[in-house]
Amino acid sequence: MTHRYGVPFVLVFLAALPARISQQDWRVALRSYGPVRFGMTVGEASRVLGQELNADTTESCIYVAPASLRHRVNFMVIDGHIARVDVDTVGVETRSGAHVGSTEDEVKQLYTGQIRVEPHPYTGPEGHYLVYVPRDSADTAFGMIFETDGRVVTSYRSGEHAAVKFIEGCS
Repeated sequence: MTHRYGVPFVLVFLAALPARISQQDWRVALRSYGPVRFGMTVGEASRVLGQELNADTTESCIYVAPASLRHRVNFMVIDGHIARVDVDTVGVETRSGAHVGSTEDEVKQLYTGQIRVEPHPYTGPEGHYLVYVPRDSADTAFGMIFETDGRVVTSYRSGEHAAVKFIEGCS
């Protein structure tokens, strides 16, 4: 069956359905967390999450924590755009499988040749920052940092490079 404009009816109907996102798709990547891409407006993120994100867009930097997600994460919003995701709970993995509780060696193996170890600004020299170094020059606008206690990941963040470098979040 064809729509009067020549587009198959089935495609028009399917395009109107909300996309189902499997739990497998809810992983942190360099440019996104699930369907939320870093750089999206709060309104765009609200639409893909299927819930209104109550973000005071008059503030230059705030955090929002979507209630509809299975695991709690915090999105940093800078000037009305999603800039990064902060993860400090068990159960949220990166696309490569790193998570809160991963050992430093596991993270280094998952990202072979792409992790730079730095002393944690507050807990070093015992604690570390495991800083992801992208291979592709197109990815240099984004970053990921795993914070450790010297043994395991205690939290991590991913997003726009400048935002990921903020040590104290929006403070």
